[in-house]
Amino acid sequence: MPRIFRSATAGRVIATAAALPLALSLAIAGSAYADPSPPPGRLADSIKAPAVKQHLEKFQSIANANGRTRAAGTAGYDASRDYVAGELRRVGYQVTLQPFTFQSFRERTTAVLERVSSAHTAYKATPTDRSQLGDFTTLTYSGSGETKATVQGVDLALSPGSSANASTSGCEAADFAGFTRGNIALLQRGTCTSADKARNAQAAGASGVIIFNAGQPGRTDTFAEPLDETGITVPVVATSFAVGKDLAATANTVVRLKTDTEALPATTYNILAESPQGNPDKVVMAGAHLDSVRAGPGINDNGSGSAGLLEVALQMATTPPKNKVRFAWWGAEELGLVGSKYYVANLSAANRDKLELYLNFDMIGSPNYAYKIYNGSQGPAGSAQIEQDFNRYFDAKGLRHNRAALDGRSDYGAFMRAGIAVGGLFTGAEGIKTSQEQQWFGGQAGRPYDSCYHRSCDTTTNISDKALMDNTGAIANAMQTYAASDDPPGTARTAESPTHE
Repeated sequence: MPRIFRSATAGRVIATAAALPLALSLAIAGSAYADPSPPPGRLADSIKAPAVKQHLEKFQSIANANGRTRAAGTAGYDASRDYVAGELRRVGYQVTLQPFTFQSFRERTTAVLERVSSAHTAYKATPTDRSQLGDFTTLTYSGSGETKATVQGVDLALSPGSSANASTSGCEAADFAGFTRGNIALLQRGTCTSADKARNAQAAGASGVIIFNAGQPGRTDTFAEPLDETGITVPVVATSFAVGKDLAATANTVVRLKTDTEALPATTYNILAESPQGNPDKVVMAGAHLDSVRAGPGINDNGSGSAGLLEVALQMATTPPKNKVRFAWWGAEELGLVGSKYYVANLSAANRDKLELYLNFDMIGSPNYAYKIYNGSQGPAGSAQIEQDFNRYFDAKGLRHNRAALDGRSDYGAFMRAGIAVGGLFTGAEGIKTSQEQQWFGGQAGRPYDSCYHRSCDTTTNISDKALMDNTGAIANAMQTYAASDDPPGTARTAESPTHE
């Protein structure tokens, strides 16, 4: 899951998909709406932990054999794609690999960030894991170059209790009034995207950009939010809050910053699997992104959602559905939700109309988990009913739950903007677990839900088996219910049908 902040420019796409022919032929929909009553159990109870964990082990072994990553554009992603597609074909799904282009990104040589104006500790990247405290990471789509210059803070908020979204540092051109051209801009993460911050700094004459993390309790890491690939030519790196605060503490600190990067067009794929049976005028759809970040194998983010969804699909293949069922594993999500945006953008109006709903599963096994159900009141008509159906399932199982915002951060975003009912489950990423959540779910308050988020340690040891299985059961129940419903919640409804917002 990428960390996406509100952009100062509406509609910005972090990575663009070129127009390629849509590799699916889809049917047209129309139905009335009624409130389904999801029965707990049945298919959900048939999902077994060893089968789901076997998929995670496969993703891990693929990463181990391919530079410890499954990022889009790498051999690790291609092998993950082939594994998922092969499993689906084996049980009879109609599988399509949908190609699209995106901007691949790599560092040709290891970046450098070191303070040269004092005897204090320098901050230098290591080639294995650049997300530890006291270290840094080059942001995806950073420019390439070298500078040695004075670090100048811009509108900083150095309180260690500040929210991840509280800082507006660098979000407005006016923040750079008085900025000395040629200096390295020191900015704090929050409010707008890192791309907006870097672009504003570059326009103000910055020779490089350092963006440090928010000062939340429990946060000691850097972050890996991608920039967008247009217009940023200066080096841009991210650091932890501690490093940023340390650099800001001494006036006129001089830093050497060097990046050596390359961004080139590349092709990757979405995996689309459809049941051969079912009413083609009513399609229920669920998806999860398959790619990891380059820093690691991505077993929780998002091997967990991919594995849970895959096992549900395999189990559902034995029973013909009443409605057409479609599953998707998205590519290049970590570079700006590129695959899902491409898919939705290339659906005709008629094809969009037949999609009753889309369910999204991105990180469902976080080790310090909370059970979060997407807030349907923030989505299109039908989304609130999906939330209520998940609520009923968790209630029937005696599981506490709370809400996750439909903030556009994952692959449901493109569906939501197209007016399609959306919903799904989430167990938390880099956010901090609350005391109330600790009482409900156990774990540790004041710590991230996933301390290995976007890091090399996101391996098979970074999974809560309980969260993984509880959520996979909920996926199975929802898909079984909507696949058999005469009137699943969604966009295909008559004018007389009630909405549920």
